[in-house]
Amino acid sequence: MTSAYINRIATAVPPHKVHGAFVEFAVQMLKDDRMRTLFQRMSARSGIDDRYSGLSVVQPPPQGVVDAYDFYLGDGFPSTAKRMKMFERFAPTLLRSALDKLALTAEEKAGIRHVLVTCCTGLYAPGLDFEAIDYLGLSPSVERTMIGFMGCYAAINALKQARHIVRSEPGDSVLIINLELCTLHFQETQNLNEVLSFLVFGDGCSVSLISGKEEGFALDSFHALQVDGTRDLITWNVRDLGFDMLLSGRVPGEIGKALREHGHILTGGDAIDLWAVHPGGRSVLDAVEEGLDLSSSVLASSRSILKRFGNMSSATVMFVLEELMKSAKAGQSGCAMSFGPGLTAETMRFHVV
Repeated sequence: MTSAYINRIATAVPPHKVHGAFVEFAVQMLKDDRMRTLFQRMSARSGIDDRYSGLSVVQPPPQGVVDAYDFYLGDGFPSTAKRMKMFERFAPTLLRSALDKLALTAEEKAGIRHVLVTCCTGLYAPGLDFEAIDYLGLSPSVERTMIGFMGCYAAINALKQARHIVRSEPGDSVLIINLELCTLHFQETQNLNEVLSFLVFGDGCSVSLISGKEEGFALDSFHALQVDGTRDLITWNVRDLGFDMLLSGRVPGEIGKALREHGHILTGGDAIDLWAVHPGGRSVLDAVEEGLDLSSSVLASSRSILKRFGNMSSATVMFVLEELMKSAKAGQSGCAMSFGPGLTAETMRFHVV
């Protein structure tokens, strides 16, 4: 049976750095002195230097640029409708930037018969699948699939579907788009856990080409692990003032416990050369290291992505895979892993060809 391969990955982020400004803003927003002190201490230990947004925090913003302070404070915190208008404005530009970096040849474009999109931070139709088809000049008969509202592990599920497609249609190539604008969903709150959730999320987009061509990373197998008794630890709901997230502080501990008990199933008991772990936060990566008994250097790529970009939901693990692809050597084995609602770990075994 034909195998499927990630031939190439390209990534992009919006132009505006917002992490430092958010920390300052959140400190001002929190009224309780004790909460403020705790937030400052935990933000300093977050492992994040930069996050990016389509919203500008430069005062005054350049002409034509959306001012984050006006967006969130001009008339109070914005409605879901206003946030979705910004998604429709920012998302196509970010997508085109990533597609330009993927640099598809005319032959590669002609071979793309499927477009898969993952996103949990914005919705409109015709959507990003049509944006990509029009921008690249793909055939109007290309098959389109939206993998929506699955959170941070959606990219693994998209790769799983791409593998099924290529194995059943060996001549077809698949374009995967993972695009998230997490910073559009900042909420006004005095709940420290909620503020800490907003601390880690940024905007980003990854695009990748998957085909039967023996180049890049071969997609070997997939495994999903649902952790019992954790359904309420990560939730993501559409409300009147945007999308509301709950990210419990229990998540890292439950991840570590599950990996200690079931890690051998996820890895097949094999030695792994390359680890592409979704950097949901510094404590999540610490929990993976402890749960799988990994050395501190193994997750260097994941920590680097967290430091430079934060958590970009579904796009983030693809940023890590792109980083690994730059120096991977033929024959190396790898494991990609993302976490999200359920609480679920989605994993993918791969090797370098």
